Amino acid sequence: MKADHSSIAQQASEPLEVVSLVSLGQHPVSGRLRRAEQDARALELCLALERQSAPGAVSLSAWHASGSKIAPGSEQDQALRGYLGMGLESLTLVTPDSLQAEPLTAVDPQAAAADQPVIDVWPLLVTRLKQAAPQLVVCGGQSETGEGSGLLPHLLAESLGWPLVEGIVAIESCDGAHLTALQALPRGQRRRLRVKLPALVSVDAAAPAARQSAFAQARRGELASLASGELAHDAVAETFAIAPARKRPKRLKRIKATSARDRFKAAAAKAEGGSGKRLEGVSAEEGAAEILKLLREEGVLR
Repeated sequence: MKADHSSIAQQASEPLEVVSLVSLGQHPVSGRLRRAEQDARALELCLALERQSAPGAVSLSAWHASGSKIAPGSEQDQALRGYLGMGLESLTLVTPDSLQAEPLTAVDPQAAAADQPVIDVWPLLVTRLKQAAPQLVVCGGQSETGEGSGLLPHLLAESLGWPLVEGIVAIESCDGAHLTALQALPRGQRRRLRVKLPALVSVDAAAPAARQSAFAQARRGELASLASGELAHDAVAETFAIAPARKRPKRLKRIKATSARDRFKAAAAKAEGGSGKRLEGVSAEEGAAEILKLLREEGVLR
């Protein structure tokens, strides 16, 4: 019994290991690399959890997985330092073993993308997460560069056997065994969830905006590389044909509420307009015709 009590006391005294996964973002107008908007919001939630916890109760680290070299002073280096400017002392670069012995040199991102094979980074993260065994992993819902499929949280959760919670806008508390968080729902509503740790959560775009990056802190921070396995090539992605994006059809109206007042109005307000039509007892052909008519009116189909 004494040994059991001592082990429980030791676990209680250990800090909560929290990992924030970050990626390279891209400005929608200029196309320049920057910190990703959703990943910055995820890191902001982790920093808020660390601030509201007791001193030393939370051990926070940020990871960026990369299959290519990141040279000091390069555009990728400058973009990742935007996360360091939020208050981090260091950022871990999770890289393949084969890159550790090679010297870092300046690399043109566009030339590298054209000449080098496509690298899958999620196996590197799975290997490193199994080694580090954190209790909580927080990331954005979708990347701004690369495929941007939003599958990374699902692949990590499936490989690790952890629960995955999407659309988180706030982390209220974490006692080391369970996490209490708010999840975003349609029409500005929120749902409180209690999740057993270890767990992986992805952040919604309605989460609090990230703080401004401090230039001096970004310069002082350190980017430390850490080898975490062999290269994994994405043979399927290498067959993709990449072309400039074209204008997409207009989406249906979507309510975006950020403040509590806007969320309440969106949840309580009745549908506007009154031009809708309720169909009852109609055939499948008549229902399909009305749907096509609505899609044409909204500009989805032309």
